[in-house]
Amino acid sequence: MVISSSHIYSKNNLDVVNINTAKKINAKRFTHNGQIQIYQSSYRGSYTSIIRDSLRNAALGRKVLLIQFMKGGVNQGVDNPERLCGNLTWVRSSHSFDQYNSEAIKNNKNLKKSIHESTLELWNFCKKELQSGENDQIILDEIFLAIDMKIINKDDLISTLENRFISGDVILTGTDIPKDLLLMANQITELRS
Repeated sequence: MVISSSHIYSKNNLDVVNINTAKKINAKRFTHNGQIQIYQSSYRGSYTSIIRDSLRNAALGRKVLLIQFMKGGVNQGVDNPERLCGNLTWVRSSHSFDQYNSEAIKNNKNLKKSIHESTLELWNFCKKELQSGENDQIILDEIFLAIDMKIINKDDLISTLENRFISGDVILTGTDIPKDLLLMANQITELRS
């Protein structure tokens, strides 16, 4: 049982520590990071369970950011995110590889450049979000394909993850996952067909 006492009691009792609340202490912002979870699969398009879980988390009140690097949509991009369940922000690239056939991309340098710039813009947005501390969960869908295609630098991803500020988890998905990133993960899940 705790008994509250007067100021006189604390002067007479040497076992009581006097705390001066008049002085303000500058508190340093400490980062609290959730886990890094990696979901890998031998084929693309196997991450519907992750998207389902992100919707569930958003419906439960957690602030979720879902970034799809290789999927595009009509009128999407960093400036036009979709909002679902009030808490899920879903962002796709404004130009993506999945919107065009590989032959068209290969033969059109301007299209290829636009796709690369759009993906890089999405990555820069992601980096800011990983530092903001405003999300409870961030999902980076198919980010390893963007690394494999040399759009996103692997070392930049590692550095960003090491310096992130997010209380929840960061989920990364992809097929060919660099060993350095596997070693950073708290959880690795292999999805099989």
